[in-house]
Amino acid sequence: MGLKLSKYKLEIAGVISGAIAGWCYWYFVGCASGACLITSRPLNSSVYGAVLGMLVFSIFKKDTKQKSETI
Repeated sequence: MGLKLSKYKLEIAGVISGAIAGWCYWYFVGCASGACLITSRPLNSSVYGAVLGMLVFSIFKKDTKQKSETI
């Protein structure tokens, strides 16, 4: 009864890519005043990037369910 991670490869890749992109955004752009909620700390921008990365990558996932057509 194990969890098969291969089923979620695309989402995991999106989370990793998004977290790296979020950290890079904090490092290179950031927020000088510290008043920006998302970019003031690297953790905030990494988590935000991870969520966005997962959402963007999940757009490209194939739907495996068969749709039945009824007339």
